[in-house]
Amino acid sequence: MPNKGRIIIRGVVQGVGFRPFVYARAIYHGISGAVRNTGSEVQIDAWGEHFNAFLEDVRRGTPLSVIDSVEVTPLTGSPPHAFTISKSQEGLRSGLIPPDIATCAECVRDIFTGDGRYEGYFGTSCVNCGPRYSIIRSLPYDRERTAMREFPVCTGCNGEYRDPHSRRHHAQTNACSSCGPSLTLHDGSGDPIRTGDPIQETADLLDRGNIVAIKGIGGFHIACTAERAEELKKRLGRTEQPFAIMATRDWILENTRISRYEEELLASGVSPIIVLDKRDPSAWEQVSNLHTIGCMVPYTALHHLLFSRLRAPFLIMTSANVPGYPMITTLPEALQKLSGIAGFFLTHDREIVNRCDDSVVRKGYIIRLSRGYAPNRTRISLGDKAILGTGPELNSTVTLYTDGFCITSPHVGNDRNPGTYAYLQETIACLRNFMQPDIQVIAHDLHPQFLSTRYAREIHEETGAELVPVQHHVAHIAAACQEECIGIAIDGVGYGTDGTVWGGEIFQGCAPDFTRIGHLLPVLMPGGDLATIWPERMLFGILPDEETREILGMRGWKEQELSVLEKQVSRRFNTIQTTSTGRVLDAASALLGICRQKTYDGEPAMRLESAASGATPEPWNIPVISSGGLRVLDTVSLMKKTRDQYLRDPTDNQHIRQTAASFQYNLARGIAATACEAAAETGIGRIALSGGVAYNEMIRETIRKTVLTQGLELVMNREMPLGDGCISFGQCVFAGRAAIKKG
Repeated sequence: MPNKGRIIIRGVVQGVGFRPFVYARAIYHGISGAVRNTGSEVQIDAWGEHFNAFLEDVRRGTPLSVIDSVEVTPLTGSPPHAFTISKSQEGLRSGLIPPDIATCAECVRDIFTGDGRYEGYFGTSCVNCGPRYSIIRSLPYDRERTAMREFPVCTGCNGEYRDPHSRRHHAQTNACSSCGPSLTLHDGSGDPIRTGDPIQETADLLDRGNIVAIKGIGGFHIACTAERAEELKKRLGRTEQPFAIMATRDWILENTRISRYEEELLASGVSPIIVLDKRDPSAWEQVSNLHTIGCMVPYTALHHLLFSRLRAPFLIMTSANVPGYPMITTLPEALQKLSGIAGFFLTHDREIVNRCDDSVVRKGYIIRLSRGYAPNRTRISLGDKAILGTGPELNSTVTLYTDGFCITSPHVGNDRNPGTYAYLQETIACLRNFMQPDIQVIAHDLHPQFLSTRYAREIHEETGAELVPVQHHVAHIAAACQEECIGIAIDGVGYGTDGTVWGGEIFQGCAPDFTRIGHLLPVLMPGGDLATIWPERMLFGILPDEETREILGMRGWKEQELSVLEKQVSRRFNTIQTTSTGRVLDAASALLGICRQKTYDGEPAMRLESAASGATPEPWNIPVISSGGLRVLDTVSLMKKTRDQYLRDPTDNQHIRQTAASFQYNLARGIAATACEAAAETGIGRIALSGGVAYNEMIRETIRKTVLTQGLELVMNREMPLGDGCISFGQCVFAGRAAIKKG
């Protein structure tokens, strides 16, 4: 039996307390030797009679680690007299730093333990919790390569850092009020407020109705009580957009309909915002005018301390940035961009190296991939070439494939603006710094004008890597399923291979070979992007007749405006053709008078879903036709049916709710039926579903039930967003499989 060996551990094994864990097991088993970080791996040299038992313990890892492989090679030389944690060395980059993790229960107890070293300290953490991705500069993961480099440990913290029996043994984020980052409360001019405890002062300010910007792990939040929600919306220019809230677990359980799974997720290390159904759909309308509300619990020591001093039952806690723009991370930027919005600023002096927003989840499906989930690491075989996926334009992420894994970044945003475009470049640079790949393939969106496509060309010029354009909805299906399938991609818009705007697509195949076999009926978007802001334009593009004209006239459209709209449609001037599912939902929302102007992304469709909540839909005939050899769902006929239903009683809210439910239900039935017919014809037993419209619970569940009733399998990717946050991953899958096929 061997009693010595060099053990190489590959995976997510840095920033997860792996070296102190190995040290503790070595002492327990009487092992001598050393453990060190090498690049993103851990190397252990071990001698001892109980080597095999030690090895089995090491294979199990720590709660936060992800072990890909354990390799044991022969070891020469004489054993040392003890076991030590050695200085880190450069090496291979096969793993990755883990996401930021919510403060663990033990650390929460520490901050509320009287006379303890961490009592009342906002930055308390240990090897099992706290910031990781947001503070790391480079690998290997050691304090000097993080934002904690600026805070040398005091004698007390150093003692715990070196104590094998402490959970802060080799915890790189360990600090206390004597040596760690400190909090400062500033007024609206940026001047420090030195009186009293800044957390108590902040709680008092919030309870008195002030709006406060608070620097967190990955960026600033804007906080206020419910009574100030409408004022905050006014100041932000988001008068209709729902806010997320931070509340205690008990408040959330009392006021929302939450499943056991969601309750566990809420309290987990991920601790995301979870979009939950309200118990009373009309409650807290000043916070959310939908039937849902986004909730999270306190997930940092600062949050726990703030809530222990707060009288309000919950706080609005919204990201301090314009939607689609990157989070604010510094006080000077916050003072500049939040002037007139926040009156006070609670900050700390630890640098946010890598910004990271809150993750958002609904019914177990990720909406925004960020804190707690990202960087996301997916094991997948895509060949030997390193691949970069630069993502779409809206709600984007980036993905890097190397050595059998795809690493997907946290949410970047809408890179059509300069700030987010710069953040896209910053995020790609961060992943390249961590993994140091020799990029040979760059996958990008098919749209030639996207800034992400432009940046792909710039990296191509820098590296000589091959450029691979990937159609938006093909990337959606590649991200959802890596086997042969019938793929349903339903979302807002994506540039199609025929030069039109797609968004309701049925495919057959497996990456990189997909064939478009069906879609929604192409309809017109008068005014292009104007039709997304004013969805009644979209309605007229679908039903450009006298009945629609009459409805719009009764709603205040002037004769001249209607005449211009008619000419745009009849002459196809400044009018885009689209198969978008999202735009059809917008039109239905406008038709029913639910949302006539979009003030935030997805608003018309979200309010349509909310209006239909709890209503019982009626089954209608499904108008699937054949056009050009493809199956086409006739959404014009569906919209006519909806209009007929609406006009029976346009003033009855219950009737409108039922009509809204029926439209969504039958749209989903038509999409599912189209896919199921293709599955029956081809003998393919698997249907994949992706796209932002799939967040709509009625649509998703109707598709699911229809597919399962036909004895087919429905596949969705729960590790990635259903929306455009999965596109960069799908681009890598497509490009990798194309490279393998090409040989």
